[in-house]
Amino acid sequence: MMDYVVYDDRTKALWVPAGNTAAVDVVDVATDKIQQITGFATKEMERNGHKRQVGPSSASLGEPGTVYIGNRGDSSVCAFDEKTFAKGACVTLDAMPDGVTYVAKTKEVWVTTPRDNSLRVLDGKTLAQKTKIDLGMEPEGYAVDNSRGRFYTNVEDKDVTLSIDLADHKTVATWPTGCGEDGGHGLRLSETDGQLVVACSAALRVLDVTTGKVLGNVAVGEGVDDPDLDRATRTVYAAGGKAGTLAIATLGKDGSLTLVTQAPTAQGARNGAVTEGGKFYVSAGHDGQLIIVKH
Repeated sequence: MMDYVVYDDRTKALWVPAGNTAAVDVVDVATDKIQQITGFATKEMERNGHKRQVGPSSASLGEPGTVYIGNRGDSSVCAFDEKTFAKGACVTLDAMPDGVTYVAKTKEVWVTTPRDNSLRVLDGKTLAQKTKIDLGMEPEGYAVDNSRGRFYTNVEDKDVTLSIDLADHKTVATWPTGCGEDGGHGLRLSETDGQLVVACSAALRVLDVTTGKVLGNVAVGEGVDDPDLDRATRTVYAAGGKAGTLAIATLGKDGSLTLVTQAPTAQGARNGAVTEGGKFYVSAGHDGQLIIVKH
């Protein structure tokens, strides 16, 4: 069971929270050697009539030296040393964390907690909870815009994207995402250009972060969750778990999207991260594998 993964370009390692195994796997992308951080809490939960074992599920980079891990097994968020893997500060929330991300502008960690329709704002050093932002809707995915002071997230059942002020925590804009009844999922931001890539279930869309205008759109394989963006090459990667394909597209300076190719992966392979030289790792949770696609 794998969800949000993150590439640490400082240590050249991919962090993979591996849910039901009670571990986080750290992959050296040069050698593909795996080291494990073990001992995470897990628990059984039921969703949509299916029982499953959940545990660590999200990873995010903090200031140099720190990686944050969110754990559905005990609703915790903890800091880890990116080199020694030593555990640092931890907090236990009163709701299950989903996405976890560091906000450099405010030195905070923002956590999506969709099960109680909220966001949590934590101190970036101590991880003490500073505030709870009640949205009245389930946040899905995230992107941080430090230069504009904004936090972006989707609301799947409303098919909208929210722009939230980092300072006063107010929603300053609500844009129609245009994904349809499934709504938007993961987000990636080209901060310099003010372009927000939104993953629909079977398409990618680009929104202008000032106006919310749709700048680009391209169809991809069904079952996309969390895409990734190589900002240096302006290449977007979106794995369709139902289609079993990885769509690779180019993000134009005008926000347009052009499909380059679709590579075969596997059923259930949906979340991933691009690493050095266009090497993309996508998690295939059904088989407990990472599939590597080189572009």
